[in-house]
Amino acid sequence: MWVELLCGLVIYKIITRFFSEDDDDIAVGSSDSTALFTVADRLEKLYGGKAYVGLRIPDADTGTQKNVDIVLVTKREAVVVSVKRFGGFVSINADGSWVCVGGSKHKEERHPDPIAETKQQIAILESYLEQRGVSVPEGYFSCRVVCPNPKFSTLLSNFPPEVITYEQWIQMKKESKSMFSGWMKGAFNGGKKEIQEQLQQKLNFILSTAPMWDRLELKGKYFLGEFLDFKGKQEDIQALRNIKRSKVNRLIVQKTSMFGLAHSTLQVLYSPRDYRTEGASGSDWKEATVRSSTEVLFQPQNSSKVRKIKLSSIISMSLSA
Repeated sequence: MWVELLCGLVIYKIITRFFSEDDDDIAVGSSDSTALFTVADRLEKLYGGKAYVGLRIPDADTGTQKNVDIVLVTKREAVVVSVKRFGGFVSINADGSWVCVGGSKHKEERHPDPIAETKQQIAILESYLEQRGVSVPEGYFSCRVVCPNPKFSTLLSNFPPEVITYEQWIQMKKESKSMFSGWMKGAFNGGKKEIQEQLQQKLNFILSTAPMWDRLELKGKYFLGEFLDFKGKQEDIQALRNIKRSKVNRLIVQKTSMFGLAHSTLQVLYSPRDYRTEGASGSDWKEATVRSSTEVLFQPQNSSKVRKIKLSSIISMSLSA
């Protein structure tokens, strides 16, 4: 009997550890993606312009796609922003790599130089823009590394100017378009002349049509990754057959119920993909009604596992071309 209990306990530990690690992975992925959108939203409010999140820029030299967290385009300049959720005490080695001690994993972590990585992303982005017919002025792109984790701390008094620490991040305030001062000026307003409106329009068009991760919005959090398919009853899959990335760029899920009971069906509104306009008008949206048990198969960024997510828990989903 004791042997059976012991074996059962071991099996239970193995199973719970497997699923807890699985949940930890998806929680971290959600936190990372949500941090990107939180930072992008705040930058737009502070400096105007448009922030593009989760880009996958083709690298002609390696034949792969490089992840770019955020590109903020304003009338003054464009900033490539890397968001690092590092926690604990952070120091910098002589080679530029970062060392974090006392973070969430309670052990020393080493990370490649994020400033060098971001500057490399700028070079790849400039090459991609040139391939699409746009050459930006030399030095137009600048790089910043934002550290929005409240648990980020450092004893260094001379952190690189490209880095915005947590303390600096929470102190940032909206400024008028014509007045800049202090370290804020060095962070996002480098004194460059306003670029021509035509160049800004071209940049916005190219970045809005550049490869990027699919975006899944749930209540209070986001996921970046790749939408794979729907899963559910045959008639529901048939109703959603037109939702393909080649035809649709965004869908919104609305819950419906009968007589105040639990939601039994979902109304899925989706907009056709059209590069000629900023977005679909109200009359262009199509709709489909499916069971609330329908699921979305989604593979989060930096994960090898495919997730099944209830369509009823999704607010919206944006698909890259």
